[in-house]
Amino acid sequence: MAIDAVLFDFGGVLSTSPFDAFARYERERGLPHGFLRRVNATDPDSNAWARLERAELGLDEFDAAFAAESAALGHRVPGADVLGLLAGDVRPEMVEAVRRCGEHLKTGLLTNNVLGTMADPRVAELLALFDAVVESSVVGVRKPEPAFYELACDLLGIEPTAAVFLDDLGINLKPARQLGMTTIKVVDPAAALDELEAVVGFALR
Repeated sequence: MAIDAVLFDFGGVLSTSPFDAFARYERERGLPHGFLRRVNATDPDSNAWARLERAELGLDEFDAAFAAESAALGHRVPGADVLGLLAGDVRPEMVEAVRRCGEHLKTGLLTNNVLGTMADPRVAELLALFDAVVESSVVGVRKPEPAFYELACDLLGIEPTAAVFLDDLGINLKPARQLGMTTIKVVDPAAALDELEAVVGFALR
């Protein structure tokens, strides 16, 4: 089936990955490399991070819950510290790709996030580029739950097989692919744009 829509993740795709900030925090505090990601990967559907992204926990509750979960793995880290590491730098080349996709196709933003993180005026300008925005903290489901992707398709009026989805995490791409979406893992933005251009058939830069 022809591609009718392009779906983008936010952190790690439209902006630089927070994992770089995680690594810096770990180095500065003498934590094992990858520790914060290990906390988030433990009980990934029901841990503090997952519940925060579904807006089931408030910020203070998350701060305490993440601290308890990280302490159980050997190093206590306040959840508030982790939240302070999430902001990345916007990638202009990806924003331009969104604009060009929007000239020919439907576009969607699919993001796991924390309630209120899209309130920045600079972010609001980006959101205006999309035909649909699906935020985990607003809709109450999150990637990689299949319902998240199905909701995005419903909002755009498309079948999953008519969409290409870009994310920096394989765990988020797998269910999209199982639903029939074309998927692109974003490691190097330039390489990802090469792949996307091949899929959509027009220039993005």
